[in-house]
Amino acid sequence: MAVGIAVGWLTAAGVSGYREPVKRTVLLRTDLAGMEAQEGVMWLVEIAPGAATGKHYHPGHEFVFVLEGAGQTEMKGKLPATMQAGQAAYLSPGQVHKTTNTSTTAPARALVMYVGAKGQPLVVPLQ
Repeated sequence: MAVGIAVGWLTAAGVSGYREPVKRTVLLRTDLAGMEAQEGVMWLVEIAPGAATGKHYHPGHEFVFVLEGAGQTEMKGKLPATMQAGQAAYLSPGQVHKTTNTSTTAPARALVMYVGAKGQPLVVPLQ
């Protein structure tokens, strides 16, 4: 029975494509002309149904465009904001936030453009 449960869980994870609650895939990382100490990074973030990013911040400027689904972002010092496909947002460097996929059945996907100092982490998790 345990083997059957394990196989069923692995099959469901494989079919849905979500083995982790938040997946970040770097699509482009490049130097910026005239800004030698800075870099530009583009990544795709995918948040599984009902999952959350956990509190974190980015050392650089973050521009977000929601491709699919919807999420609620909680930012330190601000009211929670809901975003859905087709909407965009900007987060300033060091802005502490957490995003939760508001759907329990569908993933949320966003394209993120980032500009920050070379050698810095893209994401700094907090407790």
